Amino acid sequence: MAKLKKNLQAVTRQLKVLVRKTESLAKKVDKLEKSQAAKKPKAKKTATKKKAPAKKKAPGKKKAGKPTASDQVLNIIKRSKKGVDVSTLIKKTEVDENKIRNIIARAFMLKKIKRAGRGVYVGA
Repeated sequence: MAKLKKNLQAVTRQLKVLVRKTESLAKKVDKLEKSQAAKKPKAKKTATKKKAPAKKKAPGKKKAGKPTASDQVLNIIKRSKKGVDVSTLIKKTEVDENKIRNIIARAFMLKKIKRAGRGVYVGA
């Protein structure tokens, strides 16, 4: 009988050790799941209801607003037959020089304008 009690006590100690180990493992798994959930974006839930199709907008006229600086510069360049230089564009558009130079570089790359001479641009 005494031997049986000792065996039971040993088994209970081993069970307690196992319980502690499984609890610590469960905590580690929870931490991993939380960190992975934070890293990954949440997956979209598929809706069981069907959404109504989006209404198409009727093609209408655009609002007449102030043209952009690019539009202004390109219009001035295309209207001139002899060509326009940067200083003239600055006077006509009241846009700073750096912005005008960027617009000209972009328009030249897109082949919307050509160089008529050094610093003089005409429409393509």
